[in-house]
Amino acid sequence: MRVNCKISEIDLEGYFWDIPSVCALCSRCGHETESYGTSGASRRRCLVLMREECPEGENNFYVDDDEE
Repeated sequence: MRVNCKISEIDLEGYFWDIPSVCALCSRCGHETESYGTSGASRRRCLVLMREECPEGENNFYVDDDEE
């Protein structure tokens, strides 16, 4: 199943300062994943993590709301 995720920019705590990062929010269950960086690769990593960490045990295809 194709599931939309809302990706937003956040700051994650680093060793010495906060690091610009991204967070993906699943539209079906509300599960969140986070990745350091704000590049396209960081956004894709969040979506891959969403599939790996799905609390419902589903194998969905997660997509970015903004890229439709």
